[in-house]
Amino acid sequence: MAGISSIMGHEKCQRYLIFNAETALGDYFRVFLYFLGLAYCFLGLSAITARFFKSMENVVKHTREVVEVDPVTKIEVIRHEKVWNYTIADISLLAFGTSFPQISLATIDAIQNLGNLNAGGLGPGTLVGSAAFDLFPIHAVCVVVPKAGELKKIADLGVWLVELFWSFWAYIWLYIILEVWTPNVVTLWEALLTVLQYGLLLTHAYAQDKRWPYISLPIARDERPEDWVPEETPCFKQKSHEKVEYSEIIQVNEEDRDTVDIFSIHSSNPRDTTMYTRVPQIDGIIENSDKAKDSMLEDTHLLTIWGQQFVDALMLESHESKKMNNVYLRIAQICWQLLLLPWRFLFAFVPPCHIAHGWISFICSLLFISGIAYIVTKLTDLISCVTGINAYVIAFTALASGTSWPDLVASKIAAERQKTADSAIANITCSNSVNIYVGIGVPWLIDTLYNFIAYREPLHIQNAGGLSFSLIVFFCTSVGCISVLVVRRLVFGAELGGPRLWAWITAVFFMFLWIIFVVLSSLKVSGFI
Repeated sequence: MAGISSIMGHEKCQRYLIFNAETALGDYFRVFLYFLGLAYCFLGLSAITARFFKSMENVVKHTREVVEVDPVTKIEVIRHEKVWNYTIADISLLAFGTSFPQISLATIDAIQNLGNLNAGGLGPGTLVGSAAFDLFPIHAVCVVVPKAGELKKIADLGVWLVELFWSFWAYIWLYIILEVWTPNVVTLWEALLTVLQYGLLLTHAYAQDKRWPYISLPIARDERPEDWVPEETPCFKQKSHEKVEYSEIIQVNEEDRDTVDIFSIHSSNPRDTTMYTRVPQIDGIIENSDKAKDSMLEDTHLLTIWGQQFVDALMLESHESKKMNNVYLRIAQICWQLLLLPWRFLFAFVPPCHIAHGWISFICSLLFISGIAYIVTKLTDLISCVTGINAYVIAFTALASGTSWPDLVASKIAAERQKTADSAIANITCSNSVNIYVGIGVPWLIDTLYNFIAYREPLHIQNAGGLSFSLIVFFCTSVGCISVLVVRRLVFGAELGGPRLWAWITAVFFMFLWIIFVVLSSLKVSGFI
């Protein structure tokens, strides 16, 4: 208690979050309330992540028609291929989307510091701490997620090695900026180069996925699932016993030009044996009327689904919980749902995820994440003000863990539902790259551009020595983490899963590496090292 009292023995913080009366409260009570608010914001981030992930799945599942004509039979073959490349979806949508809380926080921090020649440490501290949380605790979770004895390996080692290279290079590049070229300052061209390297990562990974000559590694790719995330839970169901899918290939004979071939509907109902439906077309009248009816039904269906979101948000008990015999468990679940109720009701305003292939829901989810990130920055500033604890320490511990929750959820879902470990591990390595190239690069670009125009001065980095030290510790511990994954690949044949005992031993080791990073970085910032 004496240590805490000494920390709080500074001048009383006069800033507040909502009411001026907050300053009249005791410091300990204020810190308790602000930490409680921080935890509730992290709960909101976890709640919006589920909706964000559903919308992202819909975006990735979007297909387009490709018409090909057989030169011999003259038969038109309509093939539906995915719009999004498997690898690009991992690096852009998955990694960028799950890192958006940290990116938003860093960008908001940069905008708030416009006009200040010294950059705030909140954004960079959160992003470096988030990288450590991604690499160690999330890997630890993903290793034990598969069922006992189940092995999940990286199918495309070439793409993973490319992503890993750019992930390591991101932190080496950051160290070069801070300690070698222009110590303790960031220039406009350094910030611009940082952002542009995200484009190089996308290009290099795509080239490796397509096996472009000269710039791709000659590593064979194992079989991987066609579906980015198989066994997707649909946003809505047609009927409880029916599942609708679209056929991949539809053939239209050259001599049957007077008919329109509708998508093949495969029904899981065994009584329904209809595979194809052909509708005669009479001067386009039937086709146009059908489209009008479908459009009207779709609009009505949309309003029904959107309204149902609000109904579901207000429900405190599900059908499953009502069947529970244990009264205490039911009460506990009701209390938990009551706690989530404000977030669930707020996020019900996000449009259903099947509209526009999920893009509207995807963008709205990111906007909500940005709003929560703004509140988080305010709470963190207040905690630092009241306690006197360095904001950088709070950033790479509490903030990094809380804002990385979407990364944890996304990687866990991918490790559970995918047949391979590609997306689960790609999300981790690519999120670390995105944290630097976008999460730090964009805020630095905003600040350096403003300083260059207004003052003709570079951007000075607060606590650059502490940030550089954290980068060194992270680099050393990350080598240990990747080495363990390589050993698991050689011994068990896969990075995730395997014998339960060794999976848990691996998870404990990864958590130990994270503790080493947090402790050493905290001691350096606090002046004990």
